[in-house]
Amino acid sequence: MAGKDAFVRGGRAVAWRLVHRLWRAAGQAGRITADTPAGRSFASFGSCSVIGFPTGALYGEPWIAIGSGTMIAAQVSLSAGMVPGQDLGDWPPVLRIGDRCVIGRGSHIVAHYSIVIGDDVFTGPYVYITDQNHGYTDPDVPIGRQWPSNTAVSIGPGSWLGAGVIVLPGAVIGGNVVVAAGSVVRGEIPDRSVVAGVPAKIVREYVPGSGWKPPPPADEKAPVSVDPS
Repeated sequence: MAGKDAFVRGGRAVAWRLVHRLWRAAGQAGRITADTPAGRSFASFGSCSVIGFPTGALYGEPWIAIGSGTMIAAQVSLSAGMVPGQDLGDWPPVLRIGDRCVIGRGSHIVAHYSIVIGDDVFTGPYVYITDQNHGYTDPDVPIGRQWPSNTAVSIGPGSWLGAGVIVLPGAVIGGNVVVAAGSVVRGEIPDRSVVAGVPAKIVREYVPGSGWKPPPPADEKAPVSVDPS
């Protein structure tokens, strides 16, 4: 009986090693790079960039541009357009991801009009970025059947988006901005600031000569200058 148990354990160990070796090999072979057929289907796919395997949903690749040295993790979904197979004709790229970016595992970037991600932008896992909102003008029509609205999104160079961040249509995130995990971003975020919350608010901002400081209270008025003349 003991010999049989040892045989079963040995068989499981062999199977475990085989499965994991095959999975690692599949991960290497399934990556998308500039010189793979999938990579060549993008509007541009920079050198030394990679999309990990297994990928999430990918469609509208001819309208997606990826810079050089960018790492997009496994299970990331990238889309341009409304539905798979949609032909956007001569439109320029709808989704642009810059050089040396890192997009975290399981993230979704859904572009219908314009999403521009600058150079050196890093995200944690499961970030969601979109430039489209569902319409709800008519209270008698199901939301999913109403015409959506699109507003461009941009994320400045050098910014960091923590895990689970949601970036809503119309968001303009400046350069070197930190967005805390789980935040929901809408509107304009200035350069060199730290934001957190739902909706995201500035909790730190860089003041030249003083470093990173909390913002002044909302009711604090700017000093009134007096003309000595």
